Amino acid sequence: MRWTVHSEKPLYTDPWLDVRVADVELPGGKRFGHRLIRTPGGAGAVVRDGQGNVLLLWRHRFITDTWTYEIPMGGLHEGESPEAAAAREVEEETGWRPGPLRPLVYAQPSHGLMDSEHHVFVADGAEHVGEPTDTWEAERIEWVALDRVPALVRERKLVGGTSMNALLYLYACSLDGHEV
Repeated sequence: MRWTVHSEKPLYTDPWLDVRVADVELPGGKRFGHRLIRTPGGAGAVVRDGQGNVLLLWRHRFITDTWTYEIPMGGLHEGESPEAAAAREVEEETGWRPGPLRPLVYAQPSHGLMDSEHHVFVADGAEHVGEPTDTWEAERIEWVALDRVPALVRERKLVGGTSMNALLYLYACSLDGHEV
């Protein structure tokens, strides 16, 4: 069932995204134009406080007009490792410097449409170093109990794919005693 890609042509390109049309062929021979988006990767982190809480942003997303919790996350800079980007994003968005980071999950949140790689790490502990430098990222920054995650999903207060994946994975691991 592997599709054959004959070509890709850009429709719109800027530093944030590259919208394209691909000439694809299905195994049965049918060909058509499939839209896709190519983006730089992103990195973020789930920061734990050792008391069952995780550091989250409460923010508004204008595209969907929703208020939701999210993990700190952002784009990778040229030549930056995902781990360095995750640490930088946590500090910029929350004012907390995370402890040592370990890989948690890798996701491609909409792989039928885009190729955005998301690298999520976990840190046990963080040091408060001041106010966030990216003050426009969040209405508030909170330590939220990890065991509230399923309720936040049900209440549609946690809807972003990467944040949801990372937090639900961490929650599931905590239930079965699997140390992350």
